[in-house]
Amino acid sequence: MTLPVEVDGLSRRYGAVTAVDDLRFAVRPGELFGIVGPDGAGKTTTLRMLAGVLRPTAGDARIGGVSVARDPERVKPVLAYMSQRFGLYTDLTVQENLDFYADLYGVPPRDRPARYDRLYAFSGLGPFGDRLAGALSGGMKQKLGLSCALVHHPAVLLLDEPTFGVDPISRRDLWLIVHGMVADGMTVLVSTAYLDEAERCDRLVLLHEGRAVAVDTPDALQARLAGRLRVLRTDAPRRTREILRAHPLVAQATLFGESLHVRLPGLETDWAAVRGALDAAGVLVHDDRPVEASLEDVFMALTAPDAGRTDA
Repeated sequence: MTLPVEVDGLSRRYGAVTAVDDLRFAVRPGELFGIVGPDGAGKTTTLRMLAGVLRPTAGDARIGGVSVARDPERVKPVLAYMSQRFGLYTDLTVQENLDFYADLYGVPPRDRPARYDRLYAFSGLGPFGDRLAGALSGGMKQKLGLSCALVHHPAVLLLDEPTFGVDPISRRDLWLIVHGMVADGMTVLVSTAYLDEAERCDRLVLLHEGRAVAVDTPDALQARLAGRLRVLRTDAPRRTREILRAHPLVAQATLFGESLHVRLPGLETDWAAVRGALDAAGVLVHDDRPVEASLEDVFMALTAPDAGRTDA
């Protein structure tokens, strides 16, 4: 079976800097797949190569079986790519922008009314068809950009941090639109630096300095730390962190506001010895309990200096 997206050793270098390094993953039909990592991790570079607008330095990717390295122009009709700065024309109205992209993608005139009706329905832009794109709010511009990207019904949709800089309500609305597209069978790849958003994905690749540190479902990634993470609140969180970091039974201690997330390399039964060290140091503990790992905990565990010597 030909998969919608297959990435095989994809790499991109800029002189001495490697932005993406030997990336490998495959995306299944109708999957919402996340490309997740902090700024500078290689997310945008990866999507630009998949979209056929940036040539790989090494490796290849296939969109519907077509090589993006050898034949990028054949890739473009089957996908849509919405970059962080999607090319809306601010001096055109909402409707005129949709018409422009329908012309660009070769959408037959007879198919346009039904498509426009659907795009307006899920984006909520129906009442604003005559408004200039430049007069829209940030969230509405993102919805219009997404609508323009979807006007030709692509098989694969690439979204580069679509919710960056938009208000919480618009973030929610954009995710509802994306989930609606996936429910209709579209394959969607979305990049994000927001780990809470990454939990919405069916599967994801975690990127760190251009390399994949994990590819799995959010639940499976979080299960890696099951029974090995605790949250603490103490009277001296920074001092507590230094004590914990020096303890041989602690793999990682990280401040989350005034709380500490503490990762054990072994089992939770090791915690009694760690608590004993805190008590001996005179640390007053206000709260001490096991906690389920978030994706942020997982990412920090996988990218920690000690990651290579633990099974996290």
